[in-house]
Amino acid sequence: MPRRPIHVTGAAEAPLRAALRALRTEPAIPQAFPPAVLAEAEAAAKAPRLPGHDATDLPFFTLDPPASTDLDQAMHLARRADGGYRVHYAIADVAAFVTPGSALDAEAHRRVLTLYLPDGRVPLHPTVLSEGAASLLPGETRPALLWRIDLDAEGRRVATDVRRALVRSRAKLDYAGVQARIDAGTAEEPVALLREIGRLREALETERGGISLNVPEQEVVLRDHTYSLEYRAPLPADGWNAQISLLTGMAAADLMTAAGTGILRTLPTAPDGAVARLRRSAHALGVDWPHHVSYADVVRSVDPANPRHAAFLQECTTLLRGAGYTVFTDGAVPSPAVHAAVADEYTHCTAPLRRLVDRYAGELCLAAVAGEEPPAWVREALDALPGEMAEGSRRANRVERETVDIVEAALMSGRVGEVFDAYVIDVKEREPGVGTVHLDDPAVVAGIEGGEARLPLGEWLRVRLTQADPGRAKVLFAPA
Repeated sequence: MPRRPIHVTGAAEAPLRAALRALRTEPAIPQAFPPAVLAEAEAAAKAPRLPGHDATDLPFFTLDPPASTDLDQAMHLARRADGGYRVHYAIADVAAFVTPGSALDAEAHRRVLTLYLPDGRVPLHPTVLSEGAASLLPGETRPALLWRIDLDAEGRRVATDVRRALVRSRAKLDYAGVQARIDAGTAEEPVALLREIGRLREALETERGGISLNVPEQEVVLRDHTYSLEYRAPLPADGWNAQISLLTGMAAADLMTAAGTGILRTLPTAPDGAVARLRRSAHALGVDWPHHVSYADVVRSVDPANPRHAAFLQECTTLLRGAGYTVFTDGAVPSPAVHAAVADEYTHCTAPLRRLVDRYAGELCLAAVAGEEPPAWVREALDALPGEMAEGSRRANRVERETVDIVEAALMSGRVGEVFDAYVIDVKEREPGVGTVHLDDPAVVAGIEGGEARLPLGEWLRVRLTQADPGRAKVLFAPA
């Protein structure tokens, strides 16, 4: 998923739109689906493989951004008689529509991930499925992988089950609406419990040394015929919702490791040099990070609504480099197999409409609960999946970087020669006159070069914009 998601609000000016259209035509970005793939998707949408278990009596709800229509997850939350909680989490059953070895399946392996751009997305599956027949849209009966996870009164997992079932979402909710209803005390219990369970899971995350990065989104906002770049801080409801997904990914990892066959999302511990660099960025941005305070604790202390803290959270994502997928079979569970940010074993299994690997993780978990061998098509695909996901992630990251460059260049294109106040947040060790600066207003993080003197890391600097041409030249500053 994008490290630095950007959305365009309103009708942004022509240079930005033109540059984004040009980006979409690059060879690395998948174009229209082939006719054979679309034909298979249309047929599958009309005749999916339906499960026998009916769970449409559970009043599920989805929680997504308002404009989202590719809805992977729906939940129902309830109290148990013993003081604990029951989480029902329905995940779109992509395997009910995609036949292994088909043209539709091959195209998904070619695309790997849904790509997100400010002016739309490049989907993993044809929209007749991802935004239609397979999406957990309100009022529609859908095949799903239905997780049932029981928690005790402290939020610790005590039982896990997953099976195929028919489900029906009753409502499509958004983060702002849910936050407002919970804050006002007007949310019905299945929704109100999101805060209660989410906070318990956050406390357990802190206890085990894990950390969730609430990275703000950047928005291109049109005002008075000009546009600006601003941060949108995530709401607490975003984090509580993420905890339900993390809970399920950890439960899935436990099922697979117990069964002896699976695919984990792994992340090594960040090297000391990366943490030291992040400390320098924190100092540059005015984020208080005493030497005796851990990385996890300082991240929990920052305010995503503060632009400087938002920029620091963006820099924190550099510690996620090295994340990948690790396959194991025949009981040979890798060691270590932990995701350093989660601080536990973990896998991706809750976004199969947008991420290829999740379809396979779901099938492995179904087999584990049933005490059966995974399907042959799953076992045969496992060895290649880490490489496929790595290549898809590289493509997504490159598209993201180019998107950020285009948006920032479009924003600044008419201001070449102007002088701004900035913080120096990074300096290259071998080229001390080259580094990175962060502007308070607008919310731009860009390169700086051209000076002979060493850049003053962690200090204010007056900088002059030397280039900004959307689609041609990224934003670049020089000392003023």
